[in-house]
Amino acid sequence: MIAHDGMYIGGSWRPAVGTGTIEVVNPADEQVIASVPAGSAEDVDAAVAAARAALPDWAATPPALRGERIAALRDQLAARQDEIAATVTAELGSPIGFATRVHAGVPVAVAGSYAELAGTYAFEERIGNSTVLHEPVGVVGAITPWNYPLHQIVNKVAPALAAGCTIVLKPAEDTPLTAQLFAECVAAAEIPAGVFNLVTGLGPVAGQALAEHPGVDLVSFTGSTAVGKRIGAIAGAGVKRVALELGGKSANVVLPGADLEKAVAANVADVCRNAGQSCNALTRLLVHADRYEEAVSLAAAAVAAFVPGDPTDPAVRVGPVVNAKQHARVRGYIDKGVEEGARLVAGGSHAPEGRDKGYFVRPTVFADVTPEMTIAREEIFGPVLSLLKYEDEEEALRIANGTEYGLAAAVWAADGEAAAAFARRLEAGQVEVNGGRFNILAPFGGYKQSGVGRELGAHGLAEYLQTKSLQF
Repeated sequence: MIAHDGMYIGGSWRPAVGTGTIEVVNPADEQVIASVPAGSAEDVDAAVAAARAALPDWAATPPALRGERIAALRDQLAARQDEIAATVTAELGSPIGFATRVHAGVPVAVAGSYAELAGTYAFEERIGNSTVLHEPVGVVGAITPWNYPLHQIVNKVAPALAAGCTIVLKPAEDTPLTAQLFAECVAAAEIPAGVFNLVTGLGPVAGQALAEHPGVDLVSFTGSTAVGKRIGAIAGAGVKRVALELGGKSANVVLPGADLEKAVAANVADVCRNAGQSCNALTRLLVHADRYEEAVSLAAAAVAAFVPGDPTDPAVRVGPVVNAKQHARVRGYIDKGVEEGARLVAGGSHAPEGRDKGYFVRPTVFADVTPEMTIAREEIFGPVLSLLKYEDEEEALRIANGTEYGLAAAVWAADGEAAAAFARRLEAGQVEVNGGRFNILAPFGGYKQSGVGRELGAHGLAEYLQTKSLQF
C-alpha cells in the first residue's frame, strides 16, 4: 500500500498544483496511515483537459476493442485482489473477509460484465426509415463515496469506458488509497492516456470544481441526498447530464406465513454488513402484530453474533465505521431513538467492550418503533435496525412507502406469487423477494429522492450514451 503524492492525469502521475494534503486515518485504531494531495480547481482543470483531448480517439475506438481494454483492467483488478482488500480494510475498516469477497471481488465481476457488454451492446439500431445511433455522451465527472470505494468507482468507470466516454474521477477523501490502486490498474491495463484521470481532494473544492467544469458533459455522483441535490442543481445550471445514486431508508416487509426466523436472520446480517454503511441496507423491519414479539426476540439473538472487532481478523464480521464524524452521527441516532421512546433490545451508544480506540459501534436493535420516529425516517448509515409493527398488508405498504427515499426494499412471504405481487407495489428501485440474491446485471438505482438514473448492466451503460437518429 503506497500512497502517491500526485494526480493520475494524462496517463502519468504528476505533482498536484496545490500544496494541501489529506490525511488517511485507519478507523480501527485512529492512526494516520498515509497522506494524499488535496486537489485544487487547477488540478481538476488539467484532468478535464486531458480527458477532453483523449475523447475523439477513444470514442472512435471500436466497442469490441474498448471491451478488450476493460477486460485487461478486470484482470489487473483480479491479480491485485488481496492488496485491494487489505487497503480497503486499512482505510475503511471493513472486515478482511468481507473486503476480500465483496469490496475486491464484486468489482472484478462488474468490470468483466462491461468488457462483454462493450462487444455486444446495440450501439446502432434500425427503426423504420431511421438509423438510431447511441454515442458516448463525452467527458464524465465521477464523484464516488467511501462506503464501497472500489465498487462505486468500477460502477461508473467501466460503463463509461464501454460507452466510449473519457472520465475524471474524484474519490471520497476517506478512501483515496483504493482509488490510487485502481489508477495503477488502469495504467497496467494500457488504457490510453487521458481516457481515465484521477484527482484526489475535498468535495467542496475538487468535487465542486468537477461538477461545475464546462468541459464535463455528465456528472455521476453517489452519496448523500443533500449533496446530490447540490450536484443536481450545479449540473442543471450548466445543462449537463446527471446520474445520482443517493440515500435510502429501506423497508423489509415480512408478510404473515413467511419464514420469520430466516427473514430476521437475513435482515440482521444485511444491516451489520459493512458496519451498516450501505445505502440499500434494510434498516426497517416490518412484522405483523401477531408475531412481532417473536421477531424482536429473534433479532436480539441474531445480532449477538455480530461482535465488533479487529477488521484484520478473518473471524470478525463487524469493523468500525469510517471516521469520527460518522461515529458520532450513528451514536447520536441511537441516543435519539431511546429519547423518543423506542425500546432498546440490543446494543446501544456506549462503546463495545474492549474498544476504547477506534470508531466502533455496537450493532443495535430497536423495538416499538413508530413511523414518525427519527430513527424510522432518517438514514442512519450504521448498524441500527428498527422493528415496526403492522396490522394488515395495506398498513405495511403505507409504512414501507411512507418515506422520501426509494432505493431498495424487501418482502418475504410463504407464497412466491404473493411476495411478488406485494413487491410490485413497493416504491423502490430494487426489491429482494424472499431473499433474492444481488444481480450485477440488473439495474440499481432509486425512486423519489434516492436518485436519478441506474447503474449496472445494460441500463448502467445507457446512462453514458446520447442518442442520434439518421432519417432516410
